[in-house]
Amino acid sequence: MKPSTTALLATAAVAVAVDYNTAPPNLSTLANGSLYNTWRPRAHVLPPSGRVGDPCMHYTDPTTGLFHVGYLHNGSGISVAITDNLTTYHDLNPGGVQSIVPGGINDPVAVFDGSVIPRGINDTPTLLYTSVSFMPIHWSIPYTRGSETQSLAVSTDGGHNFTKLSQGPVIPSPPFALNVTGFRDPYVFQNPALDDTLSSAPGTWYTVVSGGVHDVGPSLFLYRQHDMDFQYWEYLGQWWHEPANTTWGDGIWAGRWGYNFETTNVFTLNEEGYSSDGEIFLTFGAEGSQAPIQKQVSSIHDMLWASGSISTNDGFVTFTPTMAGVLDWGVSAYAAAGKILPADSQAGMKSGAPDRFISYVWLTGDLYEQAKGFPSAQQGWIGTLLLPRELTVRRILHVVDNALVSEEGSWRMQQRKHNNSVELTTLGMNIARETYDALVSGPSIEEPAREMQSASVVPFRHSPRSKFFVLTAKLSFPKSARESGIRSGFQILSSQLESTTIYYQFSNESVIVDRSNTSAAAQTTAIDYANEAGRLRLFDVFEDGEEEIESLDLTIVVDNSVVEVFANGRFALSTWAR
Repeated sequence: MKPSTTALLATAAVAVAVDYNTAPPNLSTLANGSLYNTWRPRAHVLPPSGRVGDPCMHYTDPTTGLFHVGYLHNGSGISVAITDNLTTYHDLNPGGVQSIVPGGINDPVAVFDGSVIPRGINDTPTLLYTSVSFMPIHWSIPYTRGSETQSLAVSTDGGHNFTKLSQGPVIPSPPFALNVTGFRDPYVFQNPALDDTLSSAPGTWYTVVSGGVHDVGPSLFLYRQHDMDFQYWEYLGQWWHEPANTTWGDGIWAGRWGYNFETTNVFTLNEEGYSSDGEIFLTFGAEGSQAPIQKQVSSIHDMLWASGSISTNDGFVTFTPTMAGVLDWGVSAYAAAGKILPADSQAGMKSGAPDRFISYVWLTGDLYEQAKGFPSAQQGWIGTLLLPRELTVRRILHVVDNALVSEEGSWRMQQRKHNNSVELTTLGMNIARETYDALVSGPSIEEPAREMQSASVVPFRHSPRSKFFVLTAKLSFPKSARESGIRSGFQILSSQLESTTIYYQFSNESVIVDRSNTSAAAQTTAIDYANEAGRLRLFDVFEDGEEEIESLDLTIVVDNSVVEVFANGRFALSTWAR
């Protein structure tokens, strides 16, 4: 990983000496700014200082072809970084100053997530966002009417500033007579299948507003553009809703639906990337998704995805999932937001990539502010956006037709072959090609292939000396692995006192990040060191006519304290290793 080719949004750190060769004190007693560079990543999007929140407001500027990547910043508006290659980013405004802030007649308290129509009012980028008038807002407490509305703002200066329209909200309230748990994060999109189903004019814009209904469950509220100036939006009903805190299947592969949906994105994919006539997918956050069946407040959030079909029921259009999964298994990973990156954007033309859907996930730095005592002032920044991901339809080929494929999981049987094999479909996710190429463009070391006959630890012949590197590996397992409970993986960031272990474990079909020994500072400071895990099924597959267990293809990105684990083009787990 070379800093010169990676995303760098940083200012000079405060020059304060910290002795890293002695036992760490309670880090919150150190001088402010003294830990600025200690854990700061180099290849991720984050502002010079302050707290990163939800990614949102992404779009490709139709005039410049630049991709705009937005995020909530310091709880006081949306800041933006721009890129022409998904590798190097620049603050659109100096110092990460926000492009839109609260304080208007519609949003006296806060500006929440929004999304952009690239050519909207008067052919200018037009933002539909949640304008907030009252707080607190949480799915577990009574909802204050009028607290969340949806308003418009436009930009005429390349996105540096979004000017709010001098009018009331265009969606002034949740649907009539619904006791909602939330009503926010509008996401605008176009969809030919919805046009056909609803007899809409081709190219109509839709928006989903995420939320739920008290004592009923999480919901997505669907609206349709009514006029050319986007002033009126027609309510089309609860497009998708689930009973409170229920699960997809037995809950192993997609967790719980929770009590309230947030940050929902809607898009269509094929095997190459974005396609207007592709399969419909949603990414969404589920609030309270790991609370017990009895309703209680939970700070746990799950970042999920679903794919399904569109139909009409009693005159309302509905979405019905046919498979679902987890977009990122990290406990701190949440609020994904993406946008179409056209082939004729600057990034697309430079890479030769087709139309793509690029998604960013937020990695909260302090467990949604639950980590009391975390040295925030000493670090000077909190949280980051994770590496951009290309989402696709992914086919898993030559899979043995046995009990492993019949479970209701994060895959769907696409086709049954004549030779006792099946083809499966799931959501594909990989680091954006330009980003990955930049990460691995520096010096590299190739370890020889090794075969392990017994339980042992084998050191690398050449270990990274830096906290900035990418590790790729292919692990193959014998057919007996399922019964023997084999586990195998890698230890990274290892010294005499600290280490982080990443391994696959067959007993529960999980990729595990063991952080129990990650941080010596956790003994004195509120630094989370709990293990993290995510489910990944390795299927039985045919290789040269023989049945074998699917190999585990790992990519582990270590960017100082940020660790992202990708596997088999369909799994991600992101966490901190401080």
